[in-house]
Amino acid sequence: MVGFDVPDDTGKASGAMLAIGELADRIGVPTHVLRYWETRFPQLKPLQRSGRRRYYRAEDVALAERIHHLLHVQGFTVEGARKALSEAGARASAAPAAEIRAERTTGRGVIGQAHGVPVAALVSLRQRLAAALD
Repeated sequence: MVGFDVPDDTGKASGAMLAIGELADRIGVPTHVLRYWETRFPQLKPLQRSGRRRYYRAEDVALAERIHHLLHVQGFTVEGARKALSEAGARASAAPAAEIRAERTTGRGVIGQAHGVPVAALVSLRQRLAAALD
């Protein structure tokens, strides 16, 4: 089957473009957040077709997943994420999209590279503290 893209869990081929709603569902953010990211991250430039509908190519999807990872998993500010992306672009050391998806779905994301504290451990600690305060 050379030349055929294998469909992902949404039924679309891996190289197919995603509409803004599809990408929002995929990474777990509202559509207005993606539009906001477009104003703050100049690298994120989806195609705009008739009616100003946005379509995200595979590289746009990977970038949006990377932005989500930086902001919501690693805890960067928007400005910090912008700097990290520009540095990563210079070094070409962005995290693979599949690795980011795996962290998001398994809850094994890491807050702060220097500390390396798993999200699950932080959630557990928060629950124990809340129980102790009750």
